[in-house]
Amino acid sequence: MPRDFVECSEIAGKTVSSLKVYEDPSEDCEVVIEFTDGTTFSCAMEQKLSMKSVLYRGGVGTPEVLRDYNP
Repeated sequence: MPRDFVECSEIAGKTVSSLKVYEDPSEDCEVVIEFTDGTTFSCAMEQKLSMKSVLYRGGVGTPEVLRDYNP
């Protein structure tokens, strides 16, 4: 199950010296934050392809799902 958020409590109170957002259309998006104490935080966003497969019976109203093939 995917996480709703990531807690980064070690970053609280640090002073930012640089913030960069990198975007590459063929790859991921990344945020890099450099702090004055010499540490750096990096967060990369990526898109993943997913497939959903369902057998259903249509008609009037809500379709009846006969089988959901997703894990």
